[in-house]
Amino acid sequence: MAETRSEQAVRAPLAWVAGIAAVVLGAGLGELVATVIGAASSPFAAIGGALIDAAPSWAKDAAIALFGTADKIALLVGIALTALVLAAFAGWLEARRPPWGRVVIGAFGAVGAVVAMTRADAGALSWLPSVVAGAVGAVTVWLLVRMLRPAASESPVPRDPDAPSADEVPAPSRRAFFAWSGAAVAAGALAAIATTTRRAGSAAVSAVRAALRLPTPAVTAAAVPEGAELRIPGLARVVTPNDRFYRIDTALIVPEVDPADWSLRIHGMVEQEVTLTWDELLALPLEESFTTLACVSNPVGGTLIGNALWLGYPIRELLARARPTTDADMVLSRSIDGFTASTPLDVLTDDRDAILAVGMNGEPLPLEHGFPVRMVVPGLYGYVSATKWVTELEVTRFDRSRAYWTDRGWDERGPIKLQSRIDVPRKAQGLSAGDTVIAGVAWQQQVGVGGVEVQIDDGPWLEATLATAISDDTWVQWSMPWTATVGDHLLRCRATSTTGEVQTSDIAPPAPDGATGHHERFITVF
Repeated sequence: MAETRSEQAVRAPLAWVAGIAAVVLGAGLGELVATVIGAASSPFAAIGGALIDAAPSWAKDAAIALFGTADKIALLVGIALTALVLAAFAGWLEARRPPWGRVVIGAFGAVGAVVAMTRADAGALSWLPSVVAGAVGAVTVWLLVRMLRPAASESPVPRDPDAPSADEVPAPSRRAFFAWSGAAVAAGALAAIATTTRRAGSAAVSAVRAALRLPTPAVTAAAVPEGAELRIPGLARVVTPNDRFYRIDTALIVPEVDPADWSLRIHGMVEQEVTLTWDELLALPLEESFTTLACVSNPVGGTLIGNALWLGYPIRELLARARPTTDADMVLSRSIDGFTASTPLDVLTDDRDAILAVGMNGEPLPLEHGFPVRMVVPGLYGYVSATKWVTELEVTRFDRSRAYWTDRGWDERGPIKLQSRIDVPRKAQGLSAGDTVIAGVAWQQQVGVGGVEVQIDDGPWLEATLATAISDDTWVQWSMPWTATVGDHLLRCRATSTTGEVQTSDIAPPAPDGATGHHERFITVF
């Protein structure tokens, strides 16, 4: 069937522009409203958070492998690009089959509203930003497409063969269309930029954090030993600066928690429920300790690991107040954004430095690392122990409750595996023949590293020199001199624990309980 004149009235590229301009304006205004309602109500955050929650383990691993700690940025960019494609389609649909373009945009707003209200940290008005985005987008696409459609396009009068075709929009209308479309895009972009600036500043909570002075520790960590830092260029520092510490979590937008509103509830299979406020936590005798944290998604040789000086209060002391029942064996920690982690009860009640942390490397926790309070537990991967923005500890059993990642097929206990990594020579480094050094780090928290060996070109394993470890709960640097010869070389490393365990060469992916294998590095010497 031939198209009617009304269907031919708007050329597809112009309809695409109308749809994109409408959605950019709607999305920008929706994000702006979210700065007032709450960051978690952001349409992008709501939809992105739902996608993160729905993602299977392999998709999470693939995202981290491809983008590392920029995985959330990649997700937001992907959502934005998808939204632009759908916006162009909606514009085309509005031009060809009105009112279906408006319906599509409005429907996406409705979906965003429903998703926002199902989030763990949803408020009474969390639906509003998505509704605003959908409504503004729908009205805007209608107005822009209407500007493009010639007034006579619906006329039943036969067209003069010598007259301009109906799809040739008069120049003044087209100029007005582009002016209004540009204004819509500019307004949406400015709203989004204003939103980003406001969120990045996290003004109120950041101001509270900046003014905060942590109390003097009742127990101070011993100084970093003299021989712990080898000071080799390219080698990871023994204490990771806060701005270099890896970040992996499920929060698309960093929660902004005012300490004055924070509290921790300990409940479940306990004889006495306990509630702790921020002021009460700071009044307790806080303790310092060095602990290396590692993500279970860290591949062999990966960088999703860091070591810091933490300040906090032993979780075992709080659990002692609550008095868990004898048949309890797990603590399900909950973040303010709904994330959960399952930690064995015996790990949180033994003598390790498992703490509710408020400080990191001598300052209050950074917002992205859990301010005001997070968990730090040596010896376990972060997904079962290092809950950020923690607000709840439920004492329960592994056979009764499941956590965020164990629901997705990951091991429920997550003990750290023995690992080592080569940092220098760097893979892309142009290395000249002659005397140089091979160096890296090794770790197995709660056990400790007893030695590291290096293999060059499938030769014998050669013993490296260990730096002085801060403790068994931290990684340790190692190094070995090497006289590099011209050509291509394959370097490998393996660690031995203080108990005599040798790092396995068996290759395994991160899922479901951590990667294994020897780290290898190919080096070309000139």
